Amino acid sequence: MPGAGSFRADFGASVVVALVALPLCVGVAVASGVPAELGIVTGVVGGLVTGWFRGSSLQVSGPAAGLTVLVYEAVSTYGLPALGVLVLAAGLLQLVMGALRLGRWFRAISVAVVHGMLAGIGLVLIAGQLYALGGVEAPGRTLAKLGAMHELGARADWAAVALGAGTIAVLVLWRRVPPRLRLVPGALVGVAAATAAAALLRLPVERVRVTGVLDAVAPPDWGDFGVLASAGAVGTVFALALIASAETLFSAAAVDRMHQGPRTHYDRELIAQGVGNTVCGLLGALPMTAVIVRSSANVEAGARTRASRILHGAWLLLFAAVFPGALEAVPLAALAGVLLHAGWKLLPARAVAALWRSHRGEAVVLLATAVAIVATSLFEGVLVGLGLAVAKAAWETSHVHIEEVWEGEELCVRVVGNASFLKLPKLLDSLEAVPHATSVRLDLSGLRHLDHACLTALEGWERTRTPLPGREGVI
Repeated sequence: MPGAGSFRADFGASVVVALVALPLCVGVAVASGVPAELGIVTGVVGGLVTGWFRGSSLQVSGPAAGLTVLVYEAVSTYGLPALGVLVLAAGLLQLVMGALRLGRWFRAISVAVVHGMLAGIGLVLIAGQLYALGGVEAPGRTLAKLGAMHELGARADWAAVALGAGTIAVLVLWRRVPPRLRLVPGALVGVAAATAAAALLRLPVERVRVTGVLDAVAPPDWGDFGVLASAGAVGTVFALALIASAETLFSAAAVDRMHQGPRTHYDRELIAQGVGNTVCGLLGALPMTAVIVRSSANVEAGARTRASRILHGAWLLLFAAVFPGALEAVPLAALAGVLLHAGWKLLPARAVAALWRSHRGEAVVLLATAVAIVATSLFEGVLVGLGLAVAKAAWETSHVHIEEVWEGEELCVRVVGNASFLKLPKLLDSLEAVPHATSVRLDLSGLRHLDHACLTALEGWERTRTPLPGREGVI
């Protein structure tokens, strides 16, 4: 059992995490096109339900900006009542994946695809929240948003823009204040400052609309499950499950590097997320995933056990139950500023630069994934990225070339790489171009893979070039 010192540390960390989570829960919900209370419901479930599981002791779950685009598309296409069904099905799928011990396999997903996914989400989030910042109704598709960007200046509510820009400025500058002050989250300070400014100046800007947490909870009816007959809805379920799982487990790997406590058990964490999303679906709330911002805040605040993330859920529930009216004073532009800052942080500029210097193929996969997400949708863009990553891996594993080295009168032909039937025509063309010599020796020591088709072809080529009786086929 944890001692009194651990409980004090976890108690203090839980307050910090709740303060970080509150504006993000509301902002993600608004950006997803659902009532603000549903974001808080998901945060509460992430603490009070998922927090009890032993998959990852310090990782914090809740609604995430990374799923905003997919949820908005789902709500726009199938309606708010269907959201609970989609999230419930995604949670059950995560439970199945965890039971089949597939959690560890998420570590095999190309890092370039993950960074590209985050970059695409960041770009889509920024494109949408720029309209929210100016109080302007946004077009439906991301490309349409980008195409109409030049009209924002004439249509924007500049009072709202000033509040949002001020929120972003606070978020950026807050990192430079003394460490003791940084115990109060920058997102909370920025939103509080914008809310106070809007109230004092009596600015006529749009604010969060609140109906009450219990009123917002809407479990799906049996008739809502008919949405699963649509192939597009099934694709959305798989996208929710896979993206939420990948983001959770990549976040777990990052959080494990931040502390010296127990390491994450990936399959248990996947089951924990599945249980959480199943409960969220039953409540008609947003999907959840582990969130690196809240998780890092939990570690930096000194949390020692999972009690901190459980308590953070309790604080969110208490705030929503006791002070629901306080949310109605928050300007939507302030939340847009928080999400714009979050979207900017999702853009992996350093990762792109590093990959371009060392592995340009990976950088191309990253950029192509991000562009595909912006041009199509999150699900289709990720599929494009995964397809490119597989194609790149297939190309690299089938790459083979030959080196010609003269050793006196003998020509040594060295085959290097991976010789498979996919590259056999090119390999034979290269061998036929090798100059004739009195003695030819074939060296296969540089091959990492050699299938039977290539072995047979190489032996045949060597016999035609070295027709000496008794000579070995391959050296």
